[in-house]
Amino acid sequence: MYEELVSSYEKSINNLKDFDELNKLAIEERNTNFQNELLKNIIDLRVLVKKNEIRCFLSSEVDSLDCYIEIHAGAGGTESQDWAEMLRRMYLKWSVQKKFKSSLISEHKGDEAGIKSSTIKIEGDYIFGWLKKESGIHRLVRISPFDSGARRHTSFASVWVYPVVDENINIEILDKDLRIDTYRSSGAGGQHVNTTDSAVRITHIPTKIVVQCQNERSQHKNKETCLNMLKARLYDYEIKKKEKENQSHESIKSEIGWGHQIRSYVLQPYRLVKDNRSNHESSDPDKVLNGDIDQFLEKSLYQDI
Repeated sequence: MYEELVSSYEKSINNLKDFDELNKLAIEERNTNFQNELLKNIIDLRVLVKKNEIRCFLSSEVDSLDCYIEIHAGAGGTESQDWAEMLRRMYLKWSVQKKFKSSLISEHKGDEAGIKSSTIKIEGDYIFGWLKKESGIHRLVRISPFDSGARRHTSFASVWVYPVVDENINIEILDKDLRIDTYRSSGAGGQHVNTTDSAVRITHIPTKIVVQCQNERSQHKNKETCLNMLKARLYDYEIKKKEKENQSHESIKSEIGWGHQIRSYVLQPYRLVKDNRSNHESSDPDKVLNGDIDQFLEKSLYQDI
């Protein structure tokens, strides 16, 4: 990666020098058509430089890995469960737009609508690096479609992103530390989530981390996926512990509600999406909820400067 960035930087500098010389020549010859062509090339170069600038912020050892995204509805019943499903849809839409691969690992449907919890996996270049700052509480304000009185409701859901760890990373998991449960899936069946008794839930007793998988019809495959997820969660847990962030991370995770949100999506009485960390805003929440979140992802990366 570093060699590619340096090479691209040097090439960009040389291209810019060439454009400057060619522009001076075009001015002397009063060739406006050539100047317009050079302007297009400079715009393309600016886009490339911007991409390389962002890649400089994706330099940790796990940024290049795929990721799991866990979404949990907060208190509030159907409202929050519907909001959790909207968030899952947002990330899946983003994944499709980026031409990344996504898969549903587990799902617990809401009582009337939406989901109580869900885990998805997204695979592609630097996925974890892009999405790692999405972890936290997401807040929605809107006129409830489930309220006959058409009142405004505030809903919360949590998003937790962690890397799919490389097989070369050694994470020791002891059998005595695990509680393994099997259960019947609550999903809708079909090609995505099965309805047999093959669903698996694994609890890591020392850390109280729980992972579950129900997307395969084979209990063995679901267990294997669960163990991979647990390995990823434990790795993420240790990283945050070393960074002395685990205590605050867990305290936020303990309450999905007021005062902890990282981003607010307001549909009523005005329309605005605002990130509470970078203060970046968008006045088009529909576009954001349809997967256009790059602006927020980029701003969150710059927060480390």
